Amino acid sequence: MTLREIKELLQAEILTGEELLDIEPTSICGSDLLSDVLAFTKEKSLLLTGLTNSQVIRTAEMSDLIGIVFVRGKKPDNATVELATIKKIPLLATRLPMFESCGILYRGGARGCSEVK
Repeated sequence: MTLREIKELLQAEILTGEELLDIEPTSICGSDLLSDVLAFTKEKSLLLTGLTNSQVIRTAEMSDLIGIVFVRGKKPDNATVELATIKKIPLLATRLPMFESCGILYRGGARGCSEVK
């Protein structure tokens, strides 16, 4: 499942990185704790989060994540979007809560981080 397909499933808005939406994440992680993201995500994963500050972009870069979906209708400020653009990290935003977003993606065939070796 590509980021483009994820965008459609979550009825998400593209904030940056439209040219990168054909990337396919190895797994998907939902978390609002950046320490958990650092500890438990796998490379090339997609993060679903409600955190909108620039630290989430830095964490994605350190963890080699392929993109971020902001849930619950949250959107980062312009500086955070600009940083993601520079780092080539696609950002999407959905009005759906995290639980529903993760469920929709899991039902659509996405794998969680615990399923990837």
